[in-house]
Amino acid sequence: MPSFDIVSEVNQVEVRNAVDQANKEISTRFDFKGSDARVDYDGKAMTLFADDDFKLKQVTDIVVAKLSKRQVDIRSLEYGNAEKISGNKVKQAVTVRTGVEQERAKKIVKLLKESKLKVQASIQGDAVRVAGPKKDNLQDAIALVRKSVTDYPLQYQNFRD
Repeated sequence: MPSFDIVSEVNQVEVRNAVDQANKEISTRFDFKGSDARVDYDGKAMTLFADDDFKLKQVTDIVVAKLSKRQVDIRSLEYGNAEKISGNKVKQAVTVRTGVEQERAKKIVKLLKESKLKVQASIQGDAVRVAGPKKDNLQDAIALVRKSVTDYPLQYQNFRD
């Protein structure tokens, strides 16, 4: 029976490269001279540091531009609240989301069941496996999910015939 997986993955190497490029640009820009603006990345989340809210917004714009240039979908970023740290300085946590969360996976399964397509969807850890009797049914399922889920980056892989 043909099947495929719905996943949400981010290329960590590209994210690391984009963070490095952003830090390099921040260190060379005139408006950041003498400031403590930087971006830290630990493999799962980024932390943006700046002297005030305005510079934090500029750092965010630089990071988003670098990620976009490297084809990293910025919909996978989840921004935390900006926190004040010593003095006037601020920091903001930005989580790089990977995997389809349980809640979103349940919505995708429900969407496919309500669509009356001849496919079965099941949650497999942080992915959703969709199986059906024909390739055409699976292509219809991909089209439906693409049209319905626009606020989160999804990839369709591991197609088996």
